[in-house]
Amino acid sequence: MTLSPIIISLLDTDLYKFNMNQVMFHKHTNLNGTYLFKCRNKDVDFTDEMVKEINAQIDHLCTLTFKEEELDYLKSLRFIKSDYVEFLRLWRPIRKYVQCWRSPTRLLPDGTHAGELNIKIEGPLFSVMQFEIYLLEIVNEVYFRMRYNYLKLVTSAVKRLEDKISAIHDGKYTFNFAEFGCRRRLSREWQEEVVSELLKTKNCVGTSNVYLAMKYGCKPIGTYAHEYVQMYQGIPGVTLAYTNKMAMDEWFEEYQGDNGTALTDTLGTDLFLRDFNKLQAMCYSGVRHDSGDPIEWGEKIIAHYQELGIDPMTKTLLFSDSLDFDKAQDIYNHFKDRAKISFGIGTFLSNDTDVPPLNIVIKLQYVNGHPVAKISDTPGKAMCQKSDYLEYLKNAVEYRLKEGI
Repeated sequence: MTLSPIIISLLDTDLYKFNMNQVMFHKHTNLNGTYLFKCRNKDVDFTDEMVKEINAQIDHLCTLTFKEEELDYLKSLRFIKSDYVEFLRLWRPIRKYVQCWRSPTRLLPDGTHAGELNIKIEGPLFSVMQFEIYLLEIVNEVYFRMRYNYLKLVTSAVKRLEDKISAIHDGKYTFNFAEFGCRRRLSREWQEEVVSELLKTKNCVGTSNVYLAMKYGCKPIGTYAHEYVQMYQGIPGVTLAYTNKMAMDEWFEEYQGDNGTALTDTLGTDLFLRDFNKLQAMCYSGVRHDSGDPIEWGEKIIAHYQELGIDPMTKTLLFSDSLDFDKAQDIYNHFKDRAKISFGIGTFLSNDTDVPPLNIVIKLQYVNGHPVAKISDTPGKAMCQKSDYLEYLKNAVEYRLKEGI
């Protein structure tokens, strides 16, 4: 390993990984899953040396276990249950579940080949789902440390962070937000610097990073991701257009109103709202936006609450789709007197430098050998290995919406 260890704690991940994993541990340990990596940037090359380093960092990751103080911290979270914490005492990342390799792509002028990074994670779903954030953190840090002058990147990041914090202190930005930067951060060290400095402002209410929340005594924030809803598409006997309903029902069974922010766009917000009846809307504290036009989405959600006879001012609209401070302020200004408004802001905080960040993802693609997909409110965000399955899923959703069932 050329670099220092990137992951030094198994808490160095997003809170929602534990939230989702607890449901899977209690209800769906019989499922197997396959996750695949994708870099959405064009002409990004990974060298043999980078891939070798990534593999070495994965090797190190798979030597880690939870420390006693980390387990105690998880126990202190009201909605994390003791039997799940005892499972985590025994759990560790298993190396054989992860494959990472390089595929030569186009020929470069110097006679060498550009390289595409491939990562496949496959095994018991309740175990392999934990790899996603750790691996994205590793890939990002290896790439930026080995591709660029890291100190120059940090210098530019420091200046940009100082400007943001000055603008907060000057009153330009008046909304509250949480730091959501794990998956595309410049480095572990830089994310910690960002969180520690932002927490000195009145606007930052916490972070999705469980390790940093524990270290700095702030609130860990997160509920569930698209993979949680997608999982139900691979369970035998579950009708595709009702998988979102089953996911929400089982989430409420697990948490009984805690951890209550629902993600709306896995199968599109229109279908979500068909399932989001008065009981669901009352039990969940709010909803999260992650694709589509945020203003249109917010108006639709507020109208839905009003139709159900629920005061939108008692509910939270959480926006988390590719935000910077200016976008967030515009959204806040539009909705601030009509609902509780909050934001999860990631890459703009954890990897804002003089070079573009990587747009990398690791997505659940198969459950028990069956393809799964998200539709979302932004079609370009869909990622599915089987295009015919994606069309089938869209047709199932459209049919249910058309028939009103």
